[in-house]
Amino acid sequence: MPTKPSIESVAREAGVSIATVSRVLNGTKAVAPATRARVEAVVQQLDYRVSLLGRGLSTGRSRMVLMLVPDFANPYYAEIVRGAATVARQAGYTLLPVDLEASPDDEASLQVLRSGLADGVINLVPLHHQTALADAAHGRPWVNCSEFQPDDALVPHVSIDHRQAAAEAVQYLLNRGHRRIALVNSDERYLYARQRREGYELALRRARVKREPELILTTGDNSYAAGAHAAAALLSLVKPPTAVFAVSDTLAIGVIKGFRRAGRHTPEDVAVVGFDDVPIAEVFEPSLTTVAQPMHALGAAAMEMLLAQLSGQSPDHRILPHRLVVRDSA
Repeated sequence: MPTKPSIESVAREAGVSIATVSRVLNGTKAVAPATRARVEAVVQQLDYRVSLLGRGLSTGRSRMVLMLVPDFANPYYAEIVRGAATVARQAGYTLLPVDLEASPDDEASLQVLRSGLADGVINLVPLHHQTALADAAHGRPWVNCSEFQPDDALVPHVSIDHRQAAAEAVQYLLNRGHRRIALVNSDERYLYARQRREGYELALRRARVKREPELILTTGDNSYAAGAHAAAALLSLVKPPTAVFAVSDTLAIGVIKGFRRAGRHTPEDVAVVGFDDVPIAEVFEPSLTTVAQPMHALGAAAMEMLLAQLSGQSPDHRILPHRLVVRDSA
């Protein structure tokens, strides 16, 4: 088996010192353009791969970032991860998504944070898990994405205005003449779920439409199956709703499928509005009316804010714009 090229062999072949090769690879100090070009050519010729561990020991930085994700299966989170990964690559960082769906506070997850492997953390998990996670991170730079603590001025966050976005979605249904509008919520441990419920209730109050508890369902998760179960529960009511606002596209699509199994058509029998605008929302039949979140931009902004912290800056909180996308389902 051929031996892997070492930094010593790169230095020898390029006719420079090991320190010069290190400066070129890490970008820690200026190197003459001709020398840099010669070292980079040898690195490519020998197919030399930088050891992240060695780089971390020499620079104090691993150039890796952890991203704590509550549900890898949800396309909403996948798009945010892609956005963050794009900015990370451009800045020379590696993004390591960590799936915390099964047990968000288990010892294995905390050990990853305690290891000191990453230079910083982007967090998407519910706030009630953050104390243990942040403690395990030992003060490393931290950015909250989507989930955040509104009164925490110390931890920067990026999100949208979930309450306003939900109110606009429900107002659209009200403008279409609907008065029995159901809410299919996910898990109110999440800030976004609580704020979207508040937006739903706000729109009803403004329209002087009575809030009916039987029309508010909390599923506990964002799966298609949970949405279908919610549809069945709504159809069991003496007077089912004429419209549904679901707090995610996956729930909304599940709701439509649940109604379809019972012989109800969307939007003819019941209008449905989702939230997120994940890729399937446009190609599903009927195409989904939904609130579009700038998912890729959320991830990119979170990574930019973390990079700012790593460079010693104190980034401000950011609220990104949303928009209502009207399609066939409502």
